[in-house]
Amino acid sequence: MKLFKRILVISVTAALSSLVSAQGSASDGGTDKVDIAKKLANPIADMISVPLQYEFSRGVGKTQGGSQQTLLFQPVMPFNLGGGDTFIVRPIVAGVREVSVQAANGQSFSGYGIASVTIESFYAPNTNSSWIWGIGPYAVSPSGNSGKFGSQQTGAGVTGVVLNRQGPWTYGLLGYQSWNMGGNPAFGTQNNLYGQPFIAFTTKNAFTYTVNMEAQYNYDTHRTSNPLYAGVSRLMVFDGVPLQLGAGPMYYVSNTPGGPSGWGARATATLVILK
Repeated sequence: MKLFKRILVISVTAALSSLVSAQGSASDGGTDKVDIAKKLANPIADMISVPLQYEFSRGVGKTQGGSQQTLLFQPVMPFNLGGGDTFIVRPIVAGVREVSVQAANGQSFSGYGIASVTIESFYAPNTNSSWIWGIGPYAVSPSGNSGKFGSQQTGAGVTGVVLNRQGPWTYGLLGYQSWNMGGNPAFGTQNNLYGQPFIAFTTKNAFTYTVNMEAQYNYDTHRTSNPLYAGVSRLMVFDGVPLQLGAGPMYYVSNTPGGPSGWGARATATLVILK
């Protein structure tokens, strides 16, 4: 485990270091890297992207002695509705590995599996403004997991986002409201309210500095899981294909019983598919 984390940190650090020394032009082979980096900071941009997000968290379980690794696969697929209006679909598949996580009965668990499959969608009308917004249906399925990796309930609701693009800045709020649609509540429920305020600054060298907070409140436990993340990413172009790499620390300001706590880390790799 420690060796794996060291290799990951060294790899990401080396990649970002090489990017700093690389030529910092705003375009590469006709590709505007800064414009693409700004669009990646916008969750409802009219651009196909395929992000992979790795997250390492500690303090998991009854005694807070376990750890958790999460890999999110979350492609963004926009559909042009004409007149500048867009419909964005974002499916999210979460794979989880847990190590030495102690349950309420005192038994320790280590293993991996699929935590959930989520579908977020946004209808984003053309606002002819720097301010844009989107709203649409939300759904989450437990994917038949055993309860070791989260709720076994199905949830449905509504998701929305509002943001402003002002020069190098992108800032706004993304959120959803989910209600339980059935399933076993023993491992948590889907009666959740989620809010993610975010702010990003993109430089002329296609670096993006990001800060966000992902607060999820559960109506049944009356508790909030609230990780704060701050990171830096850089967009590169390889043979005409844009790729953004990023990493940064995170800290759980508050957590649900048995959930991650304290410090963690996140790394991302996002492939952009140009039309």
